[in-house]
Amino acid sequence: MKSLNKFVIAAAALACYGTASAGLHLNPLVGDNMVLQQKSNARLWGTATPGAAVTVAPSWGDAVEVKADGDGRWLAAVPTPEASFTPCEITFACGRDTVNVGNVLIGEVWLASGQSNMQMPLKGFPGCCVQDGLDEAINAKTVAGVRMFNVPLKQNYEPQEECDGRWMTTDNYRDAMEFSATAWFFAKSLSRALDVPVGIVNCSYGGSKVESWTPRDMLEGYADVSLDPADMEAMTEYHRPMLMYNAMFRPVQRYTYKGIIWYQGCSNVGLHDTYAERLAAMVERWRKEMGLGEIPFYYVEIAPYDYESGDAASGARLREAQFAAQKLIPNSGMVCTNDLAEPYELHNIHPRRKAPVGQRLSYLALNRTYGHDNVCDSGPLYAGWTRKGREAWVKFDNLQMGICRNYMLEGFEIAGPDRVFHPATGWLHWQTNEVVLTADGVDEPVAVRYGFGDFKPGTLIGGNEQPAVPFRTDNW
Repeated sequence: MKSLNKFVIAAAALACYGTASAGLHLNPLVGDNMVLQQKSNARLWGTATPGAAVTVAPSWGDAVEVKADGDGRWLAAVPTPEASFTPCEITFACGRDTVNVGNVLIGEVWLASGQSNMQMPLKGFPGCCVQDGLDEAINAKTVAGVRMFNVPLKQNYEPQEECDGRWMTTDNYRDAMEFSATAWFFAKSLSRALDVPVGIVNCSYGGSKVESWTPRDMLEGYADVSLDPADMEAMTEYHRPMLMYNAMFRPVQRYTYKGIIWYQGCSNVGLHDTYAERLAAMVERWRKEMGLGEIPFYYVEIAPYDYESGDAASGARLREAQFAAQKLIPNSGMVCTNDLAEPYELHNIHPRRKAPVGQRLSYLALNRTYGHDNVCDSGPLYAGWTRKGREAWVKFDNLQMGICRNYMLEGFEIAGPDRVFHPATGWLHWQTNEVVLTADGVDEPVAVRYGFGDFKPGTLIGGNEQPAVPFRTDNW
């Protein structure tokens, strides 16, 4: 038997809370139907009698033996082979106790987190549907390699070691209906493109703020955040800081992931001045605690929605902060959703079109993580503009496939010296891929905006139907 005792983790390093009970116990993440990250040292853990030897025997290779620490906690790192759709088994043994875990797949594993637009299942929410969500769930069995573990919605004032839950497969459409829609479309696209199983740990909580997923020691440095239980209990429950980090992220942070996908921001609208820095700080801490290096962090821009902020454009300023966060977070990328809200969804914070969101996240992963550089992973990006008389000529970068729409360009505004923005009409100068804008009442353009409002979808698209990212040239 091959011994890998070097993977035993000391009690202090595990930062455990509570007291382990005697007997072999597996963390709920370590169970039937799980997906393990291919070609990695996949971490599996649980509790046993303090000091007892625990043997982990995978069907594909050598057994690993570790020893439970003084509190009964053990962790084993098991080398995994290349991805395969062939089910495997793992046997865990400690003294007379044996646990068999079956139907295990080896593939790609991603953590999905954020607020309600990540949480939103294929079955939808009351009053908010997912386009074709039921049909996707019914037909999910055709994508047999996708599995999902939903972390229960919980809050706690102390960091937790475990959460309830189970790995769900696509065999039963009733289970598939509970899959995060955004994560499902991401995983489905990734699985088919790479021809590998994909596992998702869905750790999202509707309405949560970035501070909800941030630990105590960091929040203590934020002057506008109170961790006094009396103040927290008085808050809207889903806005409370720290509690989702403690109860939901901490229990799943040790699992072995390839990367993270994130859809959050609506609850931080109006707090754009701090959002980019706090998101970057959260990601840095998550990566440190996960111990997997600078794994990819791909996230979604909040969709158009009427936040009733008028000229303050609070929604647009939060999106601007999200875009800026890419420069603060290594190995990150943002998906634009400016084109994915229907006009009737002006007051629906959960737009129904989740398939393009998940697919665009998969394009980021395919291009930047898996090396498929022929996949266009984002839309046109503002690169500068010049004034030519009454016209504003706007340049764009990131045009691997050019600009794919040259008429009915909507979403642009220009302002003159009076700083009053007017809707602009535009056409594409295809020889240079510049958009030429004019507006009634503006004879001397001094600033340009695109999609810059709470609800201001645009129509400019590039390769893979990726939308142009909203921008402004002013700082007013």
